[in-house]
Amino acid sequence: MRRLVVISGKSKIIATFAAIVFALTSIHLAAKAHIASLQREQDRLERSTIQQPSSFTQDIQSAPSYPAALLLASPAITDQKVAAPKAQIDHSAAAAIDHSATPVPRRQIIISIADRQLAVIDHGQVLKTYPIAVGARGTPSPDGDFVIINHAKDPVYRHGDKEIAPGNDNPLGTRWMGLSLKGYGIHGTNVQSSVGKAVSHGCFRMRKQDVEELYTLVQVGDTVMVRRERDAMIAKVFTAPSAAQPAVTLAAAANSDIQPSAAATTTTVETTEQ
Repeated sequence: MRRLVVISGKSKIIATFAAIVFALTSIHLAAKAHIASLQREQDRLERSTIQQPSSFTQDIQSAPSYPAALLLASPAITDQKVAAPKAQIDHSAAAAIDHSATPVPRRQIIISIADRQLAVIDHGQVLKTYPIAVGARGTPSPDGDFVIINHAKDPVYRHGDKEIAPGNDNPLGTRWMGLSLKGYGIHGTNVQSSVGKAVSHGCFRMRKQDVEELYTLVQVGDTVMVRRERDAMIAKVFTAPSAAQPAVTLAAAANSDIQPSAAATTTTVETTEQ
């Protein structure tokens, strides 16, 4: 009789343990099924988002685009705000974009090595022309398209181990506008009589008054086009204006909203000039 009681107690323990295991297994399976259901729903939502882009994305993709080179070369385009059709504009998103943070340069310098002249172009019109000195035969000036990458008042001249402080003996004069070709730039000179001749070591020299005036008309980021040969475009730029089309005066330049960026007065410039 005692043996039957012991067996009955063990059976109850086994049955209870089996019930607990079954319950835990059921809970685990139910949780796993619920997680799988949530995963399927998330996958469905992600596929729906990828297949149906937002209206703002569609507006950006449908808006007209222009090459960066064309924007710099054509003032007429840079001054116009390109707008998509009204039905495609997301006004709430467009209002958050600050276009004034990155101003587009609107002035351009054109240099004719053959004419030994420099012209400032503003909105497609010749603003002012200046005589310059260009590279000698053994040290010719480079031709091509460049950008003004820095400029400085009263620069410190450096060539090799030689360094000259600002003053009457400085070969760079009182102003420096560096090009995107290392060592080359537009600058003043301590030999005013050299302007108009082919005597430099590749840079473009200007008279003191002219280079100081040019410094106020252009800014870092403006483009510089240098041409060695006198083609049709160069001939048009450096042709004297007719009586019916008077030259633009500097008074017009004073009304421009382009201001030169600040420059340190102790900038050291390494250049090809000697």
